[in-house]
Amino acid sequence: MEWLQQLVNGISVGSIYALIALGYTMVYGIIKLINFAHGDVFMLGAFIGFFAIVRWEMHFIPALLLAMVLCAVIGVIIERVAYKRLRNATRIAALITAIGVSLLIEYTVIFFRGASTEAYPEVFKIKSFDVFGVQISTKAILVLVISIILMVILQFIVHKTKIGKAMRAVSHDADAARLMGINVDNTISATFAIGSALAGAAGVIFGIYYNRIEPLMGILPGLKAFVAAVLGGIGSIPGAMVGGMILGVVETVVSALGYSLWRDAAAFVILILILILRPAGIFGKNTREKV
Repeated sequence: MEWLQQLVNGISVGSIYALIALGYTMVYGIIKLINFAHGDVFMLGAFIGFFAIVRWEMHFIPALLLAMVLCAVIGVIIERVAYKRLRNATRIAALITAIGVSLLIEYTVIFFRGASTEAYPEVFKIKSFDVFGVQISTKAILVLVISIILMVILQFIVHKTKIGKAMRAVSHDADAARLMGINVDNTISATFAIGSALAGAAGVIFGIYYNRIEPLMGILPGLKAFVAAVLGGIGSIPGAMVGGMILGVVETVVSALGYSLWRDAAAFVILILILILRPAGIFGKNTREKV
């Protein structure tokens, strides 16, 4: 039953990685940019949720929704201010700008509130259920349920709504989409908004799951979510979900085997192996880039 327990824990952690990875993969699918500031939007979401619950005495669901809305706005601002001017610039210029935005967000937060760790408030009483000898906490159930609901909503937006169709058209061919009357700038901003909202939600449920947050908390989960996106096939939404789940399970299994110090390294070993053996990822397609 021990392996089943680790599987449950891994799925809970993996669903957080999956939510962050969705933002990476959506932005890359549309403008071929690795948005390394995405992990810091996740951190801002955690702090917005924290202040909403502690200072403004909101309940969990309104705090989660507020974090998603404000992170969506922050994502659009980042895109309009930092990335929009770089649409036709080299990939390396956009990548360096993304790293710069990431550092700016982190150290702006540290400047205003310091680098100390905050203990996340308990939003409800934690209970554990025994299912076939496996202890499943209400915390793990909450994380998984919220993640699944958000992923289902995302799939609905992408496949059934007008903005979703526009996003798919722009990711396929931006110039052709523009000729068809699609507002490419607004579509890109909407993509950043949706991805950032998911990262904000991931920040809040991360805080509830791990009970602590700090200004540099977005670095490692952000990088691991990037690994999850590459593992699943960057640009593929189902790939980001599956990649996040696989990464979470691998991490918890490595810890359970007694190699907890190697837990973080496991993600980057997976990245190296996937780039060597299957660079397109699990769901990705091998495409040649014209020079």
